[in-house]
Amino acid sequence: MLTRKQHELICFINDRLADSGVSPSFEEMKEALDLKSKSGVHRLISALEERQFIRRLPNRARALEVLRMPDRPEPARKAKTSAPAVAGNVRSMPQPANDVIEIPLHGRIAAGVPIEAFEDHAMLAVPAALLGGGEHYALEVAGDSMVDAGILDGDYALIRRTDVARDGEIVVALIEDSEATLKYFRREGAMVRLDPANRAYDPQRYDPRQVRVQGKLAGLLRRYD
Repeated sequence: MLTRKQHELICFINDRLADSGVSPSFEEMKEALDLKSKSGVHRLISALEERQFIRRLPNRARALEVLRMPDRPEPARKAKTSAPAVAGNVRSMPQPANDVIEIPLHGRIAAGVPIEAFEDHAMLAVPAALLGGGEHYALEVAGDSMVDAGILDGDYALIRRTDVARDGEIVVALIEDSEATLKYFRREGAMVRLDPANRAYDPQRYDPRQVRVQGKLAGLLRRYD
């Protein structure tokens, strides 16, 4: 079963491949489906790939192959007045916990002293259940200053984009438009204080004009070798 947007996307990809032999870009797919961001395209592609309608060709940027086409668009279901589905009901139910979303991986961010901010260079597959609403990106944690908050060196911090934060929230703070750090955000009089979660490190204090909030911590991914 495909959603309407999934069906529209695979038809668009298939038509483009038939016309030119080249997969459309993510920007072209975003515009064709009237989506607000490329993250929506990544989510749809991951869903189609998981359902084995398409596959990504290795060693080729954005190269896609259509493995099969749906028979026809899924018709809209009419509302029913009967009781909700229970065990044994033949109607299939969604399984959102199995969905995977690809979000931008911006690079490494300091959980100790600030380090240089990085630009986009990769994507990270993330279970959709770890993310809420909004636009997200990921950063690889470098350092140990947030260990008492359970954030370890090598973790992937999942960040929801926002430019505002409340006291006590863990944020990505961009300092003087050049360095980024992951810290607790607090206001201290006329200053902004960025607090570590490790007694070995001291709080950092800045004029508010030196600091821009780039997002708030939404979740963590950790690999075990």
